[in-house]
Amino acid sequence: MAKKDKFNYFDAFEKQVDIAEEEVEVLIEAIENFEHAEDLEKLLERAHEIEHRGDEINHIILTNVSTDFITPIERGDIIELAQNLDTLTDMIEGILQRFYMFDIHFMHPQAIEFAQIIKKSLKALRKSMGTFREFKKVKKIRAMVEDVNQLEEQADALYMKTIRHLYTVDAKNDAVRVEVWSRLFDRLEATCDACETVADTMANIMLKNV
Repeated sequence: MAKKDKFNYFDAFEKQVDIAEEEVEVLIEAIENFEHAEDLEKLLERAHEIEHRGDEINHIILTNVSTDFITPIERGDIIELAQNLDTLTDMIEGILQRFYMFDIHFMHPQAIEFAQIIKKSLKALRKSMGTFREFKKVKKIRAMVEDVNQLEEQADALYMKTIRHLYTVDAKNDAVRVEVWSRLFDRLEATCDACETVADTMANIMLKNV
């Protein structure tokens, strides 16, 4: 009987980040080219196809971790990292879905700023994931993880400034707009937090394995 090829969890983690990067590119396209909410339907289909591929990778990871006799890192850590990466892609898709469901009539100028922070965070995660399997490169991985932490701090500052503007300026003209965009910015900021959660999970795993 042929020997089963050993599943490479680190390759799978990298694929999960690649999927999230694909998803954020769709989000950025939607923001930059926005005209009407109903025009987002085709992009929603693309986003869902990408998210589905992410689900499949996550499922493969969970299937292997439940059957492999030996894993490169603790099973619980594999599951936590895979789930956090999958959640990240889900959250990016969720932003696009909310643009459509809330039937927004304009694209807020700060939306692209949040999307770009998410994109930069994912690039930093991808770089760190590329050396994640080499736990001896602690300094390099830690520096890249810190990049994500700093980007999340930028998102926090942008969130505070943007929400204050909504309630001090926009509220005078359109209360519904304030409610809708408050929810959207909540989601955008939470997605930046999700990037940091992945980075922190990687850092914790790294510390346990050096």
